[in-house]
Amino acid sequence: MRPTVNDIAREAGVSLATVDRVLNARPGVREKTILAVNDAISKLGYVRDVAAANLARSRNYRMAVVLPDTESQFVQTLAEALKDAAATAAQTRMSVTLLRFPAEDMHALAAMLRNLEGQDVAGVALMAPETPVVRDAVRSLRMRDIPVVALVSDLPNTERDHYVGIDARASGRTAGMLMGRFLGARPARVMVIANSMLLRESIERRLGFDEVMLRAFPQVEVMQTLETHGSATTLRHVVAEMLANTGQVGGIYLLGTGHRALASTLSELGLLGHVVTIGHELTPHTRAALQSGQIDAVIAQNVGHLARSALRVLRAKADRTPIDESQETLRIEIIIRENLPPSHG
Repeated sequence: MRPTVNDIAREAGVSLATVDRVLNARPGVREKTILAVNDAISKLGYVRDVAAANLARSRNYRMAVVLPDTESQFVQTLAEALKDAAATAAQTRMSVTLLRFPAEDMHALAAMLRNLEGQDVAGVALMAPETPVVRDAVRSLRMRDIPVVALVSDLPNTERDHYVGIDARASGRTAGMLMGRFLGARPARVMVIANSMLLRESIERRLGFDEVMLRAFPQVEVMQTLETHGSATTLRHVVAEMLANTGQVGGIYLLGTGHRALASTLSELGLLGHVVTIGHELTPHTRAALQSGQIDAVIAQNVGHLARSALRVLRAKADRTPIDESQETLRIEIIIRENLPPSHG
Protein backbone atom coordinates (compact mmCIF):
# COMPACT_ATOMS: atom_id res chain seq x y z
CA MET A 1 0.00 0.00 0.00
CA ARG A 2 1.40 3.39 -1.01
CA PRO A 3 2.18 5.80 1.87
CA THR A 4 0.03 8.91 2.16
CA VAL A 5 0.48 12.40 3.61
CA ASN A 6 -1.31 11.13 6.71
CA ASP A 7 1.45 8.54 7.16
CA ILE A 8 4.11 11.25 6.78
CA ALA A 9 2.40 13.48 9.36
CA ARG A 10 2.18 10.57 11.80
CA GLU A 11 5.82 9.51 11.26
CA ALA A 12 7.15 13.09 11.60
CA GLY A 13 4.85 14.00 14.49
CA VAL A 14 3.44 17.07 12.75
CA SER A 15 0.09 18.23 11.39
CA LEU A 16 -1.20 17.65 7.85
CA ALA A 17 -1.01 21.41 7.26
CA THR A 18 2.71 21.36 8.10
CA VAL A 19 3.34 18.47 5.71
CA ASP A 20 1.50 20.40 2.99
CA ARG A 21 3.65 23.51 3.59
CA VAL A 22 6.85 21.46 3.35
CA LEU A 23 5.75 19.62 0.20
CA ASN A 24 4.89 22.91 -1.50
CA ALA A 25 7.99 24.76 -0.17
CA ARG A 26 5.93 27.43 1.54
CA PRO A 27 7.47 29.63 4.23
CA GLY A 28 6.77 29.53 7.95
CA VAL A 29 8.22 26.10 8.77
CA ARG A 30 11.28 25.67 11.01
CA GLU A 31 14.33 23.97 9.54
CA LYS A 32 14.13 21.22 12.17
CA THR A 33 10.55 20.45 11.15
CA ILE A 34 11.42 20.44 7.45
CA LEU A 35 14.16 17.90 8.14
CA ALA A 36 11.76 15.72 10.15
CA VAL A 37 9.19 15.72 7.33
CA ASN A 38 11.81 14.96 4.68
CA ASP A 39 13.20 12.13 6.82
CA ALA A 40 9.71 10.66 7.11
CA ILE A 41 9.25 10.93 3.31
CA SER A 42 12.53 9.07 2.73
CA LYS A 43 11.80 6.42 5.35
CA LEU A 44 8.30 5.71 4.00
CA GLY A 45 9.31 5.88 0.33
CA TYR A 46 6.63 8.44 -0.40
CA VAL A 47 6.43 9.53 -4.07
CA ARG A 48 4.34 12.59 -4.68
CA ASP A 49 1.92 12.67 -7.60
CA VAL A 50 2.45 16.31 -8.55
CA ALA A 51 0.00 16.25 -11.44
CA ALA A 52 -2.80 14.91 -9.25
CA ALA A 53 -2.00 17.41 -6.51
CA ASN A 54 -2.13 20.32 -8.94
CA LEU A 55 -5.32 19.03 -10.50
CA ALA A 56 -6.92 18.72 -7.06
CA ARG A 57 -6.29 22.36 -6.28
CA SER A 58 -6.96 23.43 -9.89
CA ARG A 59 -3.52 24.95 -10.36
CA ASN A 60 -2.99 26.78 -13.65
CA TYR A 61 0.46 27.54 -15.03
CA ARG A 62 1.06 30.73 -16.93
CA MET A 63 4.43 30.68 -18.69
CA ALA A 64 6.06 33.62 -20.46
CA VAL A 65 8.36 33.10 -23.43
CA VAL A 66 10.44 36.16 -24.34
CA LEU A 67 12.02 36.37 -27.81
CA PRO A 68 13.80 39.16 -29.72
CA ASP A 69 11.58 41.09 -32.12
CA THR A 70 13.58 40.57 -35.31
CA GLU A 71 12.96 39.55 -38.91
CA SER A 72 15.06 36.42 -38.33
CA GLN A 73 13.31 33.47 -39.93
CA PHE A 74 14.68 31.20 -37.22
CA VAL A 75 13.03 33.30 -34.49
CA GLN A 76 9.77 33.36 -36.46
CA THR A 77 9.96 29.57 -36.92
CA LEU A 78 10.64 29.12 -33.20
CA ALA A 79 7.70 31.38 -32.32
CA GLU A 80 5.37 29.22 -34.46
CA ALA A 81 6.73 26.04 -32.87
CA LEU A 82 6.11 27.51 -29.41
CA LYS A 83 2.51 28.31 -30.35
CA ASP A 84 2.00 24.70 -31.47
CA ALA A 85 3.59 23.38 -28.27
CA ALA A 86 1.44 25.74 -26.19
CA ALA A 87 -1.74 24.46 -27.83
CA THR A 88 -0.86 20.93 -26.70
CA ALA A 89 0.25 22.08 -23.24
CA ALA A 90 -3.11 23.81 -22.71
CA GLN A 91 -4.59 20.37 -22.00
CA THR A 92 -2.47 20.25 -18.83
CA ARG A 93 -3.60 23.65 -17.50
CA MET A 94 -0.63 25.51 -18.99
CA SER A 95 -0.97 28.78 -20.88
CA VAL A 96 1.88 30.47 -22.74
CA THR A 97 2.27 34.19 -23.34
CA LEU A 98 4.70 35.04 -26.15
CA LEU A 99 6.46 38.38 -25.64
CA ARG A 100 8.86 40.18 -27.99
CA PHE A 101 11.50 42.77 -27.08
CA PRO A 102 13.53 45.16 -29.28
CA ALA A 103 16.59 43.06 -30.18
CA GLU A 104 19.15 45.80 -29.51
CA ASP A 105 17.50 47.32 -26.40
CA MET A 106 18.48 45.38 -23.29
CA HIS A 107 17.00 48.03 -21.00
CA ALA A 108 13.58 47.51 -22.63
CA LEU A 109 14.02 43.77 -22.10
CA ALA A 110 14.96 44.28 -18.44
CA ALA A 111 11.86 46.44 -17.93
CA MET A 112 9.72 43.71 -19.53
CA LEU A 113 11.19 41.08 -17.20
CA ARG A 114 10.69 43.30 -14.15
CA ASN A 115 7.05 43.72 -15.14
CA LEU A 116 6.60 39.94 -15.05
CA GLU A 117 7.58 39.89 -11.36
CA GLY A 118 4.25 41.40 -10.36
CA GLN A 119 2.22 38.99 -12.45
CA ASP A 120 1.10 35.44 -11.77
CA VAL A 121 3.86 33.86 -13.89
CA ALA A 122 4.99 30.31 -13.11
CA GLY A 123 8.12 30.45 -15.28
CA VAL A 124 9.98 32.38 -17.99
CA ALA A 125 11.85 31.12 -21.07
CA LEU A 126 14.23 33.71 -22.49
CA MET A 127 16.26 34.06 -25.68
CA ALA A 128 18.58 37.04 -25.18
CA PRO A 129 22.21 38.15 -24.93
CA GLU A 130 23.93 37.82 -21.56
CA THR A 131 24.57 41.45 -20.66
CA PRO A 132 24.88 42.95 -17.14
CA VAL A 133 21.37 44.42 -17.24
CA VAL A 134 19.90 41.08 -18.38
CA ARG A 135 21.84 39.21 -15.68
CA ASP A 136 20.37 41.48 -13.00
CA ALA A 137 16.83 41.10 -14.36
CA VAL A 138 17.08 37.29 -14.43
CA ARG A 139 18.51 37.17 -10.92
CA SER A 140 15.63 39.35 -9.72
CA LEU A 141 13.11 36.87 -11.15
CA ARG A 142 14.94 34.00 -9.49
CA MET A 143 14.89 35.80 -6.12
CA ARG A 144 11.10 35.79 -6.42
CA ASP A 145 11.09 32.02 -7.04
CA ILE A 146 10.20 32.40 -10.72
CA PRO A 147 12.19 29.79 -12.67
CA VAL A 148 14.03 31.03 -15.76
CA VAL A 149 15.06 28.85 -18.69
CA ALA A 150 17.61 30.10 -21.24
CA LEU A 151 16.47 29.31 -24.77
CA VAL A 152 18.81 28.76 -27.78
CA SER A 153 21.56 30.99 -26.34
CA ASP A 154 22.72 30.12 -22.81
CA LEU A 155 22.88 32.56 -19.87
CA PRO A 156 25.23 30.65 -17.54
CA ASN A 157 26.17 33.61 -15.32
CA THR A 158 22.61 34.71 -14.56
CA GLU A 159 21.67 31.91 -12.13
CA ARG A 160 19.11 30.69 -14.70
CA ASP A 161 17.57 27.31 -13.86
CA HIS A 162 18.25 25.46 -17.09
CA TYR A 163 19.42 25.82 -20.70
CA VAL A 164 17.41 24.41 -23.59
CA GLY A 165 19.29 24.18 -26.87
CA ILE A 166 22.19 22.43 -28.55
CA ASP A 167 25.78 22.70 -27.35
CA ALA A 168 26.91 25.86 -29.17
CA ARG A 169 30.63 25.13 -28.91
CA ALA A 170 30.12 21.62 -30.27
CA SER A 171 28.12 23.06 -33.18
CA GLY A 172 31.02 25.45 -33.86
CA ARG A 173 33.44 22.54 -33.86
CA THR A 174 31.16 20.75 -36.29
CA ALA A 175 31.19 23.78 -38.59
CA GLY A 176 34.98 23.88 -38.38
CA MET A 177 35.34 20.25 -39.38
CA LEU A 178 32.95 20.67 -42.30
CA MET A 179 34.67 23.86 -43.47
CA GLY A 180 38.12 22.25 -43.36
CA ARG A 181 36.95 19.14 -45.21
CA PHE A 182 35.13 21.11 -47.89
CA LEU A 183 38.12 23.41 -48.49
CA GLY A 184 40.52 20.49 -48.81
CA ALA A 185 44.27 20.74 -48.29
CA ARG A 186 44.77 24.07 -50.03
CA PRO A 187 45.55 27.26 -48.06
CA ALA A 188 42.51 29.53 -47.82
CA ARG A 189 40.98 32.42 -45.95
CA VAL A 190 37.65 32.06 -44.13
CA MET A 191 35.38 34.99 -43.33
CA VAL A 192 33.20 34.82 -40.18
CA ILE A 193 29.96 36.82 -39.92
CA ALA A 194 27.77 37.24 -36.82
CA ASN A 195 24.71 39.25 -35.84
CA SER A 196 26.30 40.16 -32.52
CA MET A 197 29.14 38.79 -30.44
CA LEU A 198 27.12 39.66 -27.34
CA LEU A 199 25.20 36.45 -27.92
CA ARG A 200 26.64 33.55 -25.96
CA GLU A 201 25.81 31.17 -28.82
CA SER A 202 27.93 33.26 -31.23
CA ILE A 203 30.87 33.37 -28.83
CA GLU A 204 30.73 29.62 -28.22
CA ARG A 205 30.32 28.80 -31.91
CA ARG A 206 33.34 30.93 -32.81
CA LEU A 207 35.44 29.34 -30.04
CA GLY A 208 34.54 25.84 -31.21
CA PHE A 209 35.20 26.73 -34.84
CA ASP A 210 38.63 28.19 -34.05
CA GLU A 211 39.52 25.19 -31.90
CA VAL A 212 39.08 22.77 -34.81
CA MET A 213 40.60 25.02 -37.47
CA LEU A 214 43.77 25.60 -35.45
CA ARG A 215 44.16 21.94 -34.56
CA ALA A 216 43.16 20.18 -37.77
CA PHE A 217 43.47 22.77 -40.57
CA PRO A 218 46.39 25.10 -39.80
CA GLN A 219 46.69 26.03 -43.50
CA VAL A 220 43.36 27.90 -43.23
CA GLU A 221 43.40 31.52 -42.03
CA VAL A 222 40.24 32.42 -40.09
CA MET A 223 39.65 36.17 -40.12
CA GLN A 224 38.08 38.42 -37.49
CA THR A 225 34.35 38.24 -36.85
CA LEU A 226 32.26 40.81 -38.72
CA GLU A 227 29.16 41.95 -36.82
CA THR A 228 26.02 42.97 -38.74
CA HIS A 229 23.50 43.57 -35.89
CA GLY A 230 20.88 41.91 -38.07
CA SER A 231 21.14 44.55 -40.82
CA ALA A 232 21.31 43.36 -44.45
CA THR A 233 22.83 46.71 -45.43
CA THR A 234 25.59 46.34 -42.84
CA LEU A 235 26.28 42.78 -43.98
CA ARG A 236 26.71 43.87 -47.60
CA HIS A 237 29.00 46.71 -46.55
CA VAL A 238 31.30 44.72 -44.23
CA VAL A 239 31.60 41.76 -46.61
CA ALA A 240 32.43 43.98 -49.59
CA GLU A 241 34.93 45.98 -47.53
CA MET A 242 36.63 42.89 -46.14
CA LEU A 243 36.96 41.37 -49.61
CA ALA A 244 38.37 44.62 -50.99
CA ASN A 245 41.01 44.72 -48.24
CA THR A 246 41.98 41.05 -48.05
CA GLY A 247 41.32 39.64 -51.49
CA GLN A 248 39.64 36.34 -52.27
CA VAL A 249 38.24 34.09 -49.54
CA GLY A 250 37.65 30.36 -49.81
CA GLY A 251 34.94 30.05 -47.19
CA ILE A 252 32.34 31.96 -45.18
CA TYR A 253 31.02 30.84 -41.78
CA LEU A 254 27.74 32.53 -40.90
CA LEU A 255 27.25 32.34 -37.12
CA GLY A 256 23.73 33.76 -37.14
CA THR A 257 21.13 35.03 -39.59
CA GLY A 258 21.67 36.85 -42.87
CA HIS A 259 21.76 34.03 -45.44
CA ARG A 260 19.60 35.90 -47.96
CA ALA A 261 21.64 39.12 -47.74
CA LEU A 262 24.87 37.14 -47.99
CA ALA A 263 23.71 35.30 -51.12
CA SER A 264 22.67 38.61 -52.70
CA THR A 265 26.06 40.17 -51.89
CA LEU A 266 28.05 37.21 -53.21
CA SER A 267 25.94 37.25 -56.37
CA GLU A 268 26.70 40.94 -56.94
CA LEU A 269 30.41 40.20 -56.52
CA GLY A 270 30.32 37.18 -58.83
CA LEU A 271 31.23 34.79 -56.01
CA LEU A 272 27.93 32.97 -55.45
CA GLY A 273 28.55 29.24 -55.60
CA HIS A 274 32.33 29.72 -55.58
CA VAL A 275 32.80 30.13 -51.81
CA VAL A 276 32.25 27.33 -49.29
CA THR A 277 29.43 28.61 -47.08
CA ILE A 278 28.27 27.07 -43.80
CA GLY A 279 25.46 28.42 -41.66
CA HIS A 280 23.11 27.56 -38.81
CA GLU A 281 19.41 26.67 -38.45
CA LEU A 282 17.05 25.29 -41.08
CA THR A 283 14.63 28.02 -42.22
CA PRO A 284 12.81 28.62 -45.53
CA HIS A 285 15.77 30.78 -46.62
CA THR A 286 18.49 28.26 -45.75
CA ARG A 287 16.40 25.44 -47.21
CA ALA A 288 16.17 27.28 -50.53
CA ALA A 289 19.89 28.13 -50.36
CA LEU A 290 20.78 24.45 -49.83
CA GLN A 291 18.57 23.38 -52.73
CA SER A 292 20.17 25.94 -55.07
CA GLY A 293 23.74 25.24 -53.93
CA GLN A 294 24.24 28.68 -52.36
CA ILE A 295 25.01 27.09 -48.97
CA ASP A 296 27.03 23.91 -48.58
CA ALA A 297 25.81 22.84 -45.11
CA VAL A 298 23.53 23.95 -42.30
CA ILE A 299 24.00 22.96 -38.66
CA ALA A 300 20.57 22.80 -37.09
CA GLN A 301 18.42 21.68 -34.19
CA ASN A 302 14.85 20.39 -34.18
CA VAL A 303 12.80 23.51 -33.45
CA GLY A 304 9.71 21.53 -32.47
CA HIS A 305 11.76 19.58 -29.92
CA LEU A 306 13.25 22.87 -28.70
CA ALA A 307 9.82 24.41 -28.10
CA ARG A 308 8.31 21.34 -26.42
CA SER A 309 11.38 20.87 -24.25
CA ALA A 310 11.28 24.49 -23.07
CA LEU A 311 7.70 24.10 -21.84
CA ARG A 312 8.36 20.71 -20.23
CA VAL A 313 11.39 22.07 -18.36
CA LEU A 314 9.48 25.15 -17.19
CA ARG A 315 6.69 22.91 -15.88
CA ALA A 316 9.19 20.68 -14.06
CA LYS A 317 10.90 23.69 -12.50
CA ALA A 318 7.57 25.15 -11.40
CA ASP A 319 6.66 21.81 -9.80
CA ARG A 320 10.18 21.27 -8.38
CA THR A 321 10.34 17.86 -10.04
CA PRO A 322 13.34 16.24 -11.77
CA ILE A 323 14.05 16.77 -15.48
CA ASP A 324 14.49 13.82 -17.82
CA GLU A 325 17.87 14.84 -19.26
CA SER A 326 17.73 12.24 -22.03
CA GLN A 327 14.39 13.58 -23.21
CA GLU A 328 15.49 17.22 -23.06
CA THR A 329 18.89 16.84 -24.75
CA LEU A 330 18.79 18.25 -28.29
CA ARG A 331 20.98 16.72 -30.99
CA ILE A 332 23.12 18.63 -33.46
CA GLU A 333 21.89 17.98 -37.01
CA ILE A 334 24.07 18.38 -40.11
CA ILE A 335 21.95 19.13 -43.17
CA ILE A 336 23.20 19.20 -46.75
CA ARG A 337 21.25 19.24 -50.02
CA GLU A 338 21.39 15.44 -50.27
CA ASN A 339 19.66 14.81 -46.92
CA LEU A 340 17.35 17.83 -46.83
CA PRO A 341 14.17 16.78 -44.95
CA PRO A 342 10.79 17.40 -46.62
CA SER A 343 9.20 20.77 -46.01
CA HIS A 344 5.99 20.87 -43.97
CA GLY A 345 5.26 24.48 -44.76
